[in-house]
Amino acid sequence: MTLSIRNQIPGTVTAVTPGAVMATVKVRLDGGQDLTAAITLEAVKDLGLAEGTAVRAMMKSTEVALATGRVEGLSIRNQLPGTVSDVTTGGAMAVVKITVDGGELTAAITKDAVGDLGLAAGSPVVALIKSTEVSLTTV
Repeated sequence: MTLSIRNQIPGTVTAVTPGAVMATVKVRLDGGQDLTAAITLEAVKDLGLAEGTAVRAMMKSTEVALATGRVEGLSIRNQLPGTVSDVTTGGAMAVVKITVDGGELTAAITKDAVGDLGLAAGSPVVALIKSTEVSLTTV
């Protein structure tokens, strides 16, 4: 199956915390970063997720926000440090590619945000991704 989701990073499940309907799944990405996904309990069961399961963490580029440094006092669970490898701007939007340990992420943000943050190849950034925006698939 081919997907339009550009961001697909391999990792391994390190913990599953079930709730009544949803569960949080902690994933250690191959680059060593920790990521949290909030998915339905039904999905956890359907995928057979447990500690040690190999997965791919996937997130749409429109769900990746960028900051120029780590952000404190924020409910967003996932903050992945990286370096901008490329910026392509259009009339209103931009695509920013970020190299992170173990892979690459793409963020679709406004052209104005690129300017305000001073983003260019080589810029250090932190990719911010809400746990509810992370999907998992088994490998």
